[in-house]
Amino acid sequence: MKIPQNHSLEINTLIQNSKSKKMKIIPKIIKASFFYLLLIVVSCVQQKHEKTVVFRVDMNATEHINGVAITGEFTSPPWSEKIPLTDNDNDGIYQLSLTDQTAVSEMEFKFVTSDGTYELQDQGNRVLRFEYRPETIVYEAIFNQPEGKQTVK
Repeated sequence: MKIPQNHSLEINTLIQNSKSKKMKIIPKIIKASFFYLLLIVVSCVQQKHEKTVVFRVDMNATEHINGVAITGEFTSPPWSEKIPLTDNDNDGIYQLSLTDQTAVSEMEFKFVTSDGTYELQDQGNRVLRFEYRPETIVYEAIFNQPEGKQTVK
């Protein structure tokens, strides 16, 4: 089927106009997409809240202990530093209080003896779970036993 020449011109004009309109719409779509992406990213930034965590670890069942420390995701860089706990009343329960501003929902950690022996070898890390608000938490555990008790004060 042969298209008459004047119809062929009309079809070519329609195609050109259509392409021109699409080219004008694409930058608008890109700008709108960027705006919505920016809005999503900005709205996902959470406010930090002050968290105080009191760690208590019972070392009475562990022999020949000169001290115990804690390490985990709360050091910078994570797992790079061992923070010592103290036993001021010599009852075998070591304690440390840490306070920081954070927006994370959980942090992993482990206790480690002063000679560098990590607890819970070949087992998962201990996990602190936070709510999205300021809070004080007491975490109590027995060295090398995976059960720990987290209490919000």
